[in-house]
Amino acid sequence: MTAPGITQSGMIPQSGGRQGAEALRSILAQPGLVPMPCCFDALSAKLIEQAGFPLTFMSGFAVSAARLGLPDAGLISYAEMLDQGRNICAATRIPVIGDGDTGYGNAVNVKRTVAGYAQAGFAAVMIEDQVWPKRCGHTRGKAVVGHDEAMARVRAAVDAREEGADILILARTDARATDGLDEALRRVEGFQRLGADILFLEAPTSEAEMRAFCNAVDKPTLANLVEQGETPVLPPAVLEEIGYKLAAYPLTLLSAAVSAMQEALAAFSAGTHPQAILSFAELRERVGFEDYYREEDRYAG
Repeated sequence: MTAPGITQSGMIPQSGGRQGAEALRSILAQPGLVPMPCCFDALSAKLIEQAGFPLTFMSGFAVSAARLGLPDAGLISYAEMLDQGRNICAATRIPVIGDGDTGYGNAVNVKRTVAGYAQAGFAAVMIEDQVWPKRCGHTRGKAVVGHDEAMARVRAAVDAREEGADILILARTDARATDGLDEALRRVEGFQRLGADILFLEAPTSEAEMRAFCNAVDKPTLANLVEQGETPVLPPAVLEEIGYKLAAYPLTLLSAAVSAMQEALAAFSAGTHPQAILSFAELRERVGFEDYYREEDRYAG
């Protein structure tokens, strides 16, 4: 049996982002809300595709935790995120949105980041208006750059797209927590005028604020749903009614994986063996052994 999302034409899927910008535009043009579980490595991205989801997002929090074992506090670099992204995009054929943080410098750095993410295979890149080192949007200590600098970052990102980077721009503001809702709305309205493809107001604290955001703009919007975070985790039907297009779940898979590993470790510590694990046959299937064997047979003398 071939796992969902894996064809028998070859072991290595075509990178999702290389055709992903066009595919993502098609997804955004369709009616309805799109739930988007977020990935942190190639395997989690493959599992999201195999589960039938049409796109995913490479979460900076989750990559920093999984790759470095460190918090999302500006400790991971552009090169490390880009390297992780290449592996993720190469592992799946669905569009992948990449967390580009602040663009890693001034407006010129933003352009380089956008071009690099496009070359890596991402369908879209997120650029935000925090100061560096940035923080997870649902933790303390955040600060944002001034309004003009925030606009310059998005303008540079849009320029990179217009100058040939085949990638969509997801523009994010964290100003709600630092400067209030009115300034956050002012910023996303500015991002829209500059030509951003998707808009993201991070950490609204109520359903009323979420509605104010979606009512203020005409472009597709993203809801970032962190369990026990600042934003209400509303049901998909309510998010769709509010006007959101994408519902990102940035930490759910990472949290579930950590919980499962802790349970397995507790079983070992108690002198027993973990029970809630995949069969070896299913694990082999999920990582692609059957496809590998078919490919191997193609070239056997």
